[in-house]
Amino acid sequence: MSKTIKLKKGFDINLAGKPEKKISEVSLSETFAIKPTDFPGMERPKMLVKEGDTVKAGSPLYFVRGIEDVKYCSPVSGEIAEIKRGEKRKILEIKILADKEIAFEQFKSYSASDINGLSREDAVEQMKSSGVWQNLIQRPFGIVANPEDKPKAIFISAFDTNPLAPELAYQLGDKAEFFQTGLDILKKLTDGTVHLNIDGQAEVAQVFAQANGVEINKVTGAHPAGNVGVQIHHIEPINKGDIVWTVTPYGVAQIGQLFAQGKYDASKLVAVTGSEVSTPGYVKTYIGAQIKSLTEATGNLRFISGNPLTGVNVGKDGYLGFYHNQITVIPEGDYEEFLGWLKPSTSKLSFHKALGLLSFLNKNKEFKIDTNTHGEERPFVVTGAFEKVLPMDILPTYLFKAILAEDYDEMEALGIFEVIEEDVALCEFIDPSKNDLQEILRDGIELIKNS
Repeated sequence: MSKTIKLKKGFDINLAGKPEKKISEVSLSETFAIKPTDFPGMERPKMLVKEGDTVKAGSPLYFVRGIEDVKYCSPVSGEIAEIKRGEKRKILEIKILADKEIAFEQFKSYSASDINGLSREDAVEQMKSSGVWQNLIQRPFGIVANPEDKPKAIFISAFDTNPLAPELAYQLGDKAEFFQTGLDILKKLTDGTVHLNIDGQAEVAQVFAQANGVEINKVTGAHPAGNVGVQIHHIEPINKGDIVWTVTPYGVAQIGQLFAQGKYDASKLVAVTGSEVSTPGYVKTYIGAQIKSLTEATGNLRFISGNPLTGVNVGKDGYLGFYHNQITVIPEGDYEEFLGWLKPSTSKLSFHKALGLLSFLNKNKEFKIDTNTHGEERPFVVTGAFEKVLPMDILPTYLFKAILAEDYDEMEALGIFEVIEEDVALCEFIDPSKNDLQEILRDGIELIKNS
C-alpha cells in the first residue's frame, strides 16, 4: 500500500548555480576512467586487461574477489591508455583513450513478451556480465549488491534534494523509454516490493507517474527527504540481518536498455552546476568523462564530481565518478578571514541562527559559498544539532562517538545498519566541531562489515 511520508526535520541549502533545462554541446572527452575507489569495499580489482588492449563499451575490465562473476566494464570503446596505481600498487584509475565513434559489445536483447517470461537467474546473469549490476547498492553498508542475495525490497528515489541537484526525470533524457523495462527486470530480483518514491510537493514526471508494478510513495520535506536511506527508514526499516537494494532512476533505465537493445550504454546527461559556471545546465557524455571536457570554468576553483555535500574533489583533470550525475564548481576557500563568523553578514549561510541569523531573513536568497570551513577541527561536542536535521529515529551524535570508541554493540544499537555517508552529510555541513563525519561513518561501517 502506497504511503505518504511528511518529514519535519531537515535543512535546504539554497546555492547559486542551479542547472537550467538546456543541453549544451561539448566535445567528447579524449579519455575516460573507471575508478575502483568509486565502489566502497570493492577497491582491490583483479585486472582482465592491460595497457594497450582495445575494448568496446561493455567489455569487462576487472572483477573483485568474492563476487568474481560481476564484471566492471568499460563505458566507451578505445584503447587502455593507463592503469594508474598508488601506494602499494593499489589501482586508482583505468584510463581509456576513447574512439571517435563508440562501438558496443553485443548482449542478448529481449522483446517485451520475452522479458515477462525471463527467469531471475537469466536476468541476473546478463546484468553481472554487462556492467549494469553495479547500479544495485546494498543496504546496510552501501556496497555493490551480492547477486547471491535476495533483498526484502528494492528502493528507487525519484527526486534529489541535495544542493544544486539535477531534475532526475529530465536527466533520463532518451533513456526514459527504457525505465519501465528496467522496473520489470527489478521485480524479478526480489519477492518483496519495488518502491518508487516521489516528491509529494512537486509535479510528478510522466515517466514516474505511469510506472507499473511498483509501489509509489510520496515523501515531503526539506533535505535529506530525497535520500533513499531516509525513505527506507520510514517505509521498510532495516534491522540486523535484513538486506535492501537501492538503485537510481538512471540505473533503472540503463538496466532496461541493456535488455531492450542488448548493449551497455553508459551515456548520460550530466548537470554542470555551481556559482563559478557561466551557464549551468546539462551536457551529454559518458560515465567516467574527464571534468575539463564538461566545463570551461578556470581559476582557483574546486571541481567536485557529485554534489557539494557528498561529492569528491577530483580537480579539473579528474574524472566523473561512476555514481555521479553532476559536477559542481565552487571557489576554493584557502584563505583566512578576520573575525570569521563573529562579523555579521547576509552572505553567509548557516543552519545555526546565532551565526547566520541575517541569512534566515531572506529564505529565497541563493548563496555563493566556498570550501572554507571558517575554523579548525575542535573537540567533539554534543550540541543536539544533528538530531534537528536528520529525520530518522537514531541518535547520530552518540553513533559517531560509538564509532570513535569502536564499540560494536553501541554502533548496532544506535542504527549504523540504516545509514551511509550521504545520510549524515548534512550533519557534517552544520557540525560546529568540523569533523569529517562521513569518513568516520565509513570507518564504522567497515568495522561492522568485517567483524
